[in-house]
Amino acid sequence: MDFTPPPIEDGFTAEKLFNQGFSYTYDDVIFLPHYIDFPAEAVDISSRISHNVPLSVPFVASPMDTVSESAMAAAMASLGAIAIIHSNISPATQAAVIRSAKSRRVPILSHPVFLPPSAYIDSPDDFADSPFILVTESGNSKSKLLGYVSKEDYMNQSDKSLKVRDYMAPSTPITVPWSHDLKEIDKVLEEKKANFVGLVKDNEVVDVVTKDDVEKVKGYPKLAGPGSLGADGEWMVGAAIGTREQDKERLEHLVKAGVNVVILDSSQGNSSYQLEMIKYVKKVYPELDVVGGNVVTMYQAENLIQAGVDGLRVGMGSGSICTTQEVCAVGRGQATAVYKVASIAYKSGVPVIADGGISNSGHIVKALSLGASTVMMGSFLAGSNEAPGAYEYQNGQRVKKYRGMGSLEAMTKGSDQRYLGDTAKLKIAQGVVGAVKDKGSVLKFLPYTMQAVKQGFQDIGANSLQSAHDLLRSKVLRLEVRTGAAQVEGGIHGLVSYEKKYF
Repeated sequence: MDFTPPPIEDGFTAEKLFNQGFSYTYDDVIFLPHYIDFPAEAVDISSRISHNVPLSVPFVASPMDTVSESAMAAAMASLGAIAIIHSNISPATQAAVIRSAKSRRVPILSHPVFLPPSAYIDSPDDFADSPFILVTESGNSKSKLLGYVSKEDYMNQSDKSLKVRDYMAPSTPITVPWSHDLKEIDKVLEEKKANFVGLVKDNEVVDVVTKDDVEKVKGYPKLAGPGSLGADGEWMVGAAIGTREQDKERLEHLVKAGVNVVILDSSQGNSSYQLEMIKYVKKVYPELDVVGGNVVTMYQAENLIQAGVDGLRVGMGSGSICTTQEVCAVGRGQATAVYKVASIAYKSGVPVIADGGISNSGHIVKALSLGASTVMMGSFLAGSNEAPGAYEYQNGQRVKKYRGMGSLEAMTKGSDQRYLGDTAKLKIAQGVVGAVKDKGSVLKFLPYTMQAVKQGFQDIGANSLQSAHDLLRSKVLRLEVRTGAAQVEGGIHGLVSYEKKYF
């Protein structure tokens, strides 16, 4: 690839554009097209979230309690990405969420319900979201599997006062090892003419996969590869921790659960608390990658790099539910922040996570081209099937709750530590509570996002993330600032009505 600057001066180099004293967002800037000599399918978007954690897809689910728990972690890993489990729960619960995601090799979780043979089913609600209740000797996942009750059979049962043993399916459910992927499970279902199989790990039933689940995933875009697998053959899952003394105990729980990377979760990462925690993690768990942040300046980044971070998380006040810039008058436009931090981080080989401000595939292209190795997303993934919480209806739209970790509602659960406000008598909100519309499954819409990102890279003449970074730093890749009118022109405009569909 030719990295010689174009003979005709046109547009601005990133160095010139971002050193004029303005704080730019992704929408403020636009890349000028370069030269194409490869197909979009040839674009390699593999990257790293940290020194030793590679990803085939540069997407990271944010550690928010309305975004990342076990279902999101399994789905993101299956796509070649990763999710970071939030810390707004007890250390034991956070560790259990990690174990749950890592205890299977399928992109879907069903959270099966267990009962002993002597139990009664009081109502259809006892099935929760599962079409089956599994019957075991002691009524938990670690005892012998005896049979099952389907929701359909229960609804057709005229005498609801009977014990489970009196009408459970007589045959023992079919089980397979937890490491079976969907293709292997589909084969077993076909051979056994079964409606579902149980996944077993260390003599424990960890999940149930139904034929309907398999057929549904078959209808999504085909998964490109084996997903994000660690050395142990399990899905890779990250987790967030704070910088207080009690977080050292939390970290111990997470390491025992098999966490692959930890992120120090703070709205302002350049603090003595974080520097000390980075050094502690690297000393006690030298094999574990630790990501520091959040930062938006080169000075902040350099301090964390010197402390030994394996990655940097960039962003302050750029999220759709974050009000830090308004409340505290600090932060930076996300495009400027990513470029500035990446321009110093690359010298030490430290990957950068662009956290916040992502609302479309174009923003992802801009973040990655400006030097980020991955993008962290909250609202982009919230509202999906895999996000925590139940759907509800608002003004005729199906939605899920989405809240900032700086909202007072989230702070009551413990996230005030992230804003160094856990010891303050008065709690000041730096986020809001809202709702986002139903997006369906990430297994369906993220593959389309990946393809759009590849096409964006093709247009700027970059066949990989590394080549995009090289084009930017060699001054081949050029940008311009967009006026308000240019931003309007670059979007949908001039129509009486339209249907916005990208896939």
